[in-house]
Amino acid sequence: MNETTLITGASSGIGLALAREFARNGHPLIIVAPVQAELNRVANEIEKEFNVHVTPLAADLTREEAPDELLFELQENGREVHILVNNAGIGKKGLFVDVPLEREIDIIRLNVEAVVRMTKLFLPEMLSRHSGRILNTASVAGFEPGPLLSVYHASKAFVLSFTEALAVELEDSGVSITALCPGATDTDFFLKASMTGTRMFQKGNVMAPGEVAEEAYKALMHGDPLCVVGAANKALVASRRFMTIPATARMNRKFYEDLPRSQRQRARGDIEQEYHHH
Repeated sequence: MNETTLITGASSGIGLALAREFARNGHPLIIVAPVQAELNRVANEIEKEFNVHVTPLAADLTREEAPDELLFELQENGREVHILVNNAGIGKKGLFVDVPLEREIDIIRLNVEAVVRMTKLFLPEMLSRHSGRILNTASVAGFEPGPLLSVYHASKAFVLSFTEALAVELEDSGVSITALCPGATDTDFFLKASMTGTRMFQKGNVMAPGEVAEEAYKALMHGDPLCVVGAANKALVASRRFMTIPATARMNRKFYEDLPRSQRQRARGDIEQEYHHH
């Protein structure tokens, strides 16, 4: 079980939980995120706890050269990637007209372009070996439009559609690809997207990253093309069949609105801690 696994966005959130889950299952890791110091800290912790080899490589995947530089560095060191986890992603809450264009373009670069580039670069080697796995972090957001997070939802719809198409292209190739679709998860995503005060984070069915990672790992190793995590999220995805798109979009907009301060009880990390205590 020693397929080397490269995980992007691995210094926090679902990416960090995935890194820990793969390490727990004995995989040597290559972890990627923008800040070298954070990666070094994560690498040390994981190596100590799980006794697997972890290579921390800092890269800003909003730069179009970054994926090529990563591949070059790995090839220079004779490292093969057996499992690719395209997990890095960002969002920004706000009316489309108000969010700075640069920020929206960064979302597209990281959530869409980097996923396409990384897959394009690492897939050929997998195909030539007739073995490999790819996990793309999409989202339940990929199934429906999200007012106040319009570009983020659209980026995840891209990842979902792209992954579902490749799953068919790759049939009988020895390589499998899985779209991971978590719902709201207790990660820094909510902080970075200015969303900790939203109805979704405060009142919604928010999952712990560790729980998402466990399900994701099982689905990937099983070769499932789609992994919607958690019963509430499965129900949400199913509801698309009988709700109109405008109704779904209005429902999402309500989720993304801020609650008054007096109604906010949850802080980032609460659910994650509860999960670890079980």
